[in-house]
Amino acid sequence: MESGRATGYAAVMDAHVVPFGVHLRRWRERRRMTQADLAVAAESSTRHLSCLETGKAHPSREMVIRLAEYLNIPLRDRNTLLLAAGFAPAFSERSLDGLEAAKAAIESVLRAHHPLPAIAVDRHWNVVLSNAALPQLYEGCSEALLRQPVNAIRLMLHPEGMGPRIVNFAAWRTYTVSMLRQQLDAHGDPVIKQLLAEVAGYPVPDASEEQKGFEGPERLVTPLKVATRFGVVSFLNTVTVFGTPNDVTLAELALEMLFPADQDTIAIVRRMVEESELAAAKKLSA
Repeated sequence: MESGRATGYAAVMDAHVVPFGVHLRRWRERRRMTQADLAVAAESSTRHLSCLETGKAHPSREMVIRLAEYLNIPLRDRNTLLLAAGFAPAFSERSLDGLEAAKAAIESVLRAHHPLPAIAVDRHWNVVLSNAALPQLYEGCSEALLRQPVNAIRLMLHPEGMGPRIVNFAAWRTYTVSMLRQQLDAHGDPVIKQLLAEVAGYPVPDASEEQKGFEGPERLVTPLKVATRFGVVSFLNTVTVFGTPNDVTLAELALEMLFPADQDTIAIVRRMVEESELAAAKKLSA
């Protein structure tokens, strides 16, 4: 066996792992590349790639890593590709608690964004960290949806979550479905596929405004409009990821932050914060 190959994984590979060539072909087709395209990018030949995909040839570890880079394969799936080729995984996967520096950085960003909402989510949109800002936004949501682990997308669009109070539900769901489809196309994750089907099947609330063309500010970005007992708030959202991660967990984390889209929202947020601070002061003095 070639030097550096993970012999301890051979039995597992034979019994449970899809052959390397099948993985390679699936990723190449997902990226809409021909064998010739990939051969040029990976400084190989079409014949060699064909042999790799059919199992007539076996790749070196360096070739697996090179192909994974050109196909922009996620770190989790790069490990799977290496295992399928008989090599040890290249990327660790630690818990967030084990990533002390990264966790501290995320918590710092979340705190700095308070009193506006900010969360960190995993690859399936489950909330792993939150700054717990503006709890009034989640009033009326089902307790089941608020139990850990909270799925941010399900909480927002589910009929028993914020869905009935999202004023522009149709537009926001269109944005969410588009985002999930892009994620599914990039990663092929079956959990995302299931979440996409679920979200696409949620009914549009009767009170939801009709989806309009891209006029005014909305031609640039779709705001999140939520009806609260203080009035309708409108937020712009941003999603941030870590650059050049070498850990699977860190590579799959994303930070989502909300920003006021208009002056009315700024005023309502101020009233929400004042209410929360007053309630906390009363609780402390009781």
